Formats: sequence, C-alpha cells, structure tokens
Amino acid sequence: MEWGLLIAGLFVGIMIGMTGVGGGSLMTPILIFGFAVQPAIAVGTDLLFAAITKAGGVWAYLKHDTINWTVVKRLGLGSVPATILTLWFLSSLGIDDGKHSDLITTALGVALILTSSALLLKGFIAGILRARAGHPVVNMLLSMREDEQHKTMATILTGAFLGVMVTMSSVGAGALGAVALLFLYPQMKGVQIVATDIAHAVPLTAIAGLGHATVGTVDWSLLSYLVMGSLPGIYIGSRLSVKIPDHIMRTLLAVLLLMVGIKCLL
Repeated sequence: MEWGLLIAGLFVGIMIGMTGVGGGSLMTPILIFGFAVQPAIAVGTDLLFAAITKAGGVWAYLKHDTINWTVVKRLGLGSVPATILTLWFLSSLGIDDGKHSDLITTALGVALILTSSALLLKGFIAGILRARAGHPVVNMLLSMREDEQHKTMATILTGAFLGVMVTMSSVGAGALGAVALLFLYPQMKGVQIVATDIAHAVPLTAIAGLGHATVGTVDWSLLSYLVMGSLPGIYIGSRLSVKIPDHIMRTLLAVLLLMVGIKCLL
C-alpha cells in the first residue's frame, strides 16, 4: 500500500511538472478507483496535497513578480465564502461518516469533464470569439470584459464557482481558473495567467483542505506518502517538459480526464 501511494504521488508529480495541470484531476480518481479510498477522504486529502505541491510554484513566481494580486483578491472574494458554505453543507450532510459518497463522485465527474473540455477547447473557443466578433452574443461577452465593474463581478462569480467545485471534488482550480482568466483578462501574459491562477489555488485548496480536516475527511498518513512521492516527480516532470511538446501532453491528459469523468458519472 505504502509503495503504491509513493508511486501514485510520483506519477502525479511528473504530470504536474510536465503540464502544470493534473494534481486534483488525477490524484482524487486514483485514490478512489485505485486504492478504494472513501470519496470524501480522497477529496479532503488531495486538497491539502494540492496546496503543498502548488506552494512551491507560488514562491517561484513571486521572485519574478508575475502574480496579479488584484485578480487574486477578486477571485478570493468569491471562492473563500463559497468554500466555507460548501464545507458547512457537506458537514451537515454527514459526509465524514461516508454518507452521500455518490454526490462527491458525481461532482468529481462533472469537474473532470469541465476540466478536460477547458484543456481541449481553449484555443477553439478563442478562435470562435475572434471569428464572430460581430455576433450579438459574442459582442455582449466581449463588452463585459471591457467594463471594469462587470469584469470584477464576473471574476468574483468565477471564484465562487471554483470554490464550490474545488471543495466538493478537489478539481478545477487549475485549468478552469486559467481558462476563465484568459477570457476575462486578455491583456495578461500567459505566465501571468498561470502565476495568478496558482496564487489563488494555494489558499483556496488550503482553506478547503483544512476545512475537510476539521470534519475528519483528511488522512494525514496518506497525505505524507503522496507528498513524499510527488516532490521528486515534479522535478522529473519539469525536466521532461522541455523534451515533450506541451500540446501533446495536454491533449493526452485531457482525454484521460474525460474518460475518468465519464466513469465517475456512470
């Protein structure tokens, strides 16, 4: 069991290092379907795993001053209250006793399919918006991000949506957040999008994970093995990322997440 968890952490760490995506998206399904971990415990443990593995990324981006803290604050205004409310909702359901596991598995499936779609369709959606610039609906969407007040509200609502999805499934903080930021803040560079998304994901996953810990849905021994396996994995993945084209890895990861998401819903 211990060696299996170390290998799982190593594998997920490699995927994170290669693509920047895959922490919650891969680890939670692996724990549920590969190690028969109760869904609520898999989610709670994975949230703290994500917070720990992403924290190093924030430190690196801080040194390069690529984090947009205004956007992080807007996302947090939506995600933190939504996370707290979702934790209260899960606790009131008696999720720590293993009840309503189907609810978490369903939320995980939906989150995985949305994440997969975000990875696969990001460029396609951007192309449609450019090609149909004169369409009334497209014009409305484009004008929304030009108005600072509307953009602020949309960012807060995005944070709230991420708060609910991440707290229930541990999935979505990475790919879904990045796609939303790409649309709302087209003037931001790619590295700023990634850095800002990770800077928001760390406190979001930490708060959600600690909230799960208070209701007893975190396995600390399990967490320690996953972290020990992931640290060398992230290093290996970051070295491999320069040798394997990013679009190939992201496409393979998206297809894998789509298949797992469908399995969760069946």
